[in-house]
Amino acid sequence: MQLQKFLVTAAVALSVLAGVAPAYSQATTPSAAQIERKLDAEPQRRLAPERRVTRDQLRRRPEIRRMAPSIDIQSINFEFASAEIHPSQYGKVENIAIAMERILRRKRGAVFLIEGHTDAVGSFSSNQALSERRANSLRRVLVQEFGIPRRALDTVGYGEEFLLVPTQNEDWRNRRVTLRNVTEVIRPY
Repeated sequence: MQLQKFLVTAAVALSVLAGVAPAYSQATTPSAAQIERKLDAEPQRRLAPERRVTRDQLRRRPEIRRMAPSIDIQSINFEFASAEIHPSQYGKVENIAIAMERILRRKRGAVFLIEGHTDAVGSFSSNQALSERRANSLRRVLVQEFGIPRRALDTVGYGEEFLLVPTQNEDWRNRRVTLRNVTEVIRPY
């Protein structure tokens, strides 16, 4: 145990000296079971079928989006100004894929919305475009690497619109994706 503490302390010290943010400052990765539990929860409010919205309408209606079960995934480490999900992050994405596969086995028509987010550094338009690329990047990895059906995934970018940490400075907690199970709030095809 003492050796483990020493090694962690040494790794943090080396990363600080090298100018790299310490690993412990990043959020922990939720397990597949935790993601599944959050995404498979009951919606905050049930919408009658005639009140459900299209996928396009959902993107512009935050009050309806908030009804859908969701989970913020802060543990996928997007570098500043980047949408790339490095293969070293695939273990984290695998937890998302496992949770989605389990839900899709029970509810074949389930639809998940992947929301991309940025911090507030940079212009509004560049952050908007970056957040869209982040959401699409996660969808691409889920489809190509883990076999999640493309029809079950929709994406949207919100740029700096929904900051978790209200700051105009760079903050890794704002560079994230949010997953929502929107099955019960959208109209079926």
